[in-house]
Amino acid sequence: MLSDNILSEKSDGLLLKKKIMHKLFILSIALLLFSVNTYGQSQITVAEAQEQMDSILLGQRQLPSMLIVGSFHFAYYNFDAHKTDETEQVNVLSPERQKEMEALVEYIKLYKPTKIAVESGPITGYLLRRYDEWQAGTKPLGPDEIEQIGFRLMRDLQLDTIYGVNARPIVMDWYDSNDSLCLRPILDSVYNEWDFISDDTISNLYKQFYDFDDALALKMTLLDYFLYLNSDHVLDKGYGSYLTGDFDLGTYEGADALAMHWYSRNLRIYRNLQEITTAPDDRILVIIGQGHAQILTHLFECSNEFNLVKFGAIGQE
Repeated sequence: MLSDNILSEKSDGLLLKKKIMHKLFILSIALLLFSVNTYGQSQITVAEAQEQMDSILLGQRQLPSMLIVGSFHFAYYNFDAHKTDETEQVNVLSPERQKEMEALVEYIKLYKPTKIAVESGPITGYLLRRYDEWQAGTKPLGPDEIEQIGFRLMRDLQLDTIYGVNARPIVMDWYDSNDSLCLRPILDSVYNEWDFISDDTISNLYKQFYDFDDALALKMTLLDYFLYLNSDHVLDKGYGSYLTGDFDLGTYEGADALAMHWYSRNLRIYRNLQEITTAPDDRILVIIGQGHAQILTHLFECSNEFNLVKFGAIGQE
């Protein structure tokens, strides 16, 4: 009898263990299914994540618009490292080019700018005097892009002012500061060989590209050439010229010189554009050298304060 009882208890114990194991198995399956279902519900696509990011950073705010128009300098001042030979220069004052200028201005007008910013200092009284003289018929438009594009737009859009947003880089402030006697030797050491004259492989390729670009300007209409100049591909590749040649000087000298000279200047121009923005319905047009557009476009693309309108997308908003 004792052995029967023992066997019975063992049998009952095994049965209980089986029941417990079965319930644990059912529970684990349920938990697994719940986990898979919950995971499936929590999954989000890249596009959805980006949309949610924008809803956090941008929300429903109305953003002022910014259009960066990178231009070559119509008057060919040749202040830049690359000098365009006189035989390769576009004569924007010729009758044919003046018709093209009108087409270019008509295209930009589709953006409907409310403010025009140009590559000049903040005191623009001399520009407004030139504008008044042109309007009075006492002086024709000069070849400069500020007059050829900016003045025409002021007239057609009935704007009464023009904003100068150019800035000098921080290195010049330091060089002329009260502490310049201490700073100049340091700055001179950084800029010792920074002269825009380089003979490395990539720099020589850019020299070929600049020659090609000069010839291209003669073969295209102004509007087409501006569409080319302001395309993302050309802006990105153009900025690459700053990342070779003098950039390679020393360990950090070339990089520091670029930061203090060129990048500082463009960050300050960006800041000036922030300063002239006063309302969410502002539509600001910036007429500036194409070398500046390369950096400014990237800055405004990254900004959560502005709606950047690309030159090639004017009228498509």
